[in-house]
Amino acid sequence: MSCKQRYYIGVIVTLIAAAWSMQVIAAEDKAKPVKPLDDVHKTAVTKLTDAGVKYLLTQKDAKGGWSMGQDANRPAITAMVLKVLLQHPDYNASSPVVVKGFEALMTYRKSDGGFYEPRAGLPNYTTSIAIMAMAASGDPRHKSTIDKAVTFLRSQQIRPGDTTPKGEKVKKGEGVDGGVSYGKHGRPDGSNQQMWIQAMSDAGVKSDDPDMQRANAFMMRLQNRKESNPADYIQAGPNDGGFIYALNESKGGPWRNGRGLRSYGSLTYAGFKSMLHAGMARSDPRVKAAFKWIRLYWRLDSNPNLPKLQSQQGLYYYYHVFAKALRMWGAAEIEDTKGARHNWRHELIDALGKRIAKDGSWTNKASERWNEGSPVLATCFAMLALQETLKK
Repeated sequence: MSCKQRYYIGVIVTLIAAAWSMQVIAAEDKAKPVKPLDDVHKTAVTKLTDAGVKYLLTQKDAKGGWSMGQDANRPAITAMVLKVLLQHPDYNASSPVVVKGFEALMTYRKSDGGFYEPRAGLPNYTTSIAIMAMAASGDPRHKSTIDKAVTFLRSQQIRPGDTTPKGEKVKKGEGVDGGVSYGKHGRPDGSNQQMWIQAMSDAGVKSDDPDMQRANAFMMRLQNRKESNPADYIQAGPNDGGFIYALNESKGGPWRNGRGLRSYGSLTYAGFKSMLHAGMARSDPRVKAAFKWIRLYWRLDSNPNLPKLQSQQGLYYYYHVFAKALRMWGAAEIEDTKGARHNWRHELIDALGKRIAKDGSWTNKASERWNEGSPVLATCFAMLALQETLKK
């Protein structure tokens, strides 16, 4: 063998060894536990949440509650702000502003256990948020009120034998069975559903509770997965594991073939966390399909997979369910389908840090749809999302 041949063989061996070494290092790096929050982002989230609380306190009305202006959605917004305050280190159930806020909230409590304004409707949404606020307080004095509110939420769930607005009888395990709507026995949707499931879980209702399982079964009818969802519009859809808004309806519109329906971010994360609340195993094919969708459509600059002109709609709602779902999932990093690794806490904090106004508020200036033009509502969503990054 010539010197030249030995030289080239040596080079090749060296390159192979280097490549192997890099693979080993990469594997070791991947195996290392990831720190959920670095010091830079801990400081950033503290500044953002302090600013958000300061802004929300300026919006308190004379009676100690909050609204989106002119008392609009006052019970729901009051409950959301209370949850934000209770999850901030400077406040607790005994803080005067919190005590006063609960006094304002309790004026909307009804004899049936629900929290709502009869003329405004939204009993499921408002009662669900009220439960979340009371549960966050940790105050044992709220227990009986929470229990009655849970009973009210159960009464809002559509059950076999009920009659739909179209006069049809609900069949067990089909259609709207297990669903929850804006009003009793109206058309159920995934957004009301995830709020109901979240509230029941916060109240301590077990994942194997029959009503929780029935609610989750309805949620599964919104998943774009042909193997587990026989609906015609699902069979014609993308089969991507994501979620749509309601039976035969997506806020993202039709899929590209015009017959199926488009999955999109906020509802997919809502569906994903609902499955986890219902105790579904990570190995369940439906859970795996939803998580694959999350990895495929990873982004924080828009509500994923909505058409371009709609991509900013529901952005802060998306941030909220994004944070709650991934905190429940438990991984500090998510690897997308292209192999890139994402510290979801860092990326969320960075995204919200770019959008905060000088007064400490957030507003969806690109799209006011679903009331996100209200700085109080958008700020509540942003704050609740940021507070999830601080939880284990």
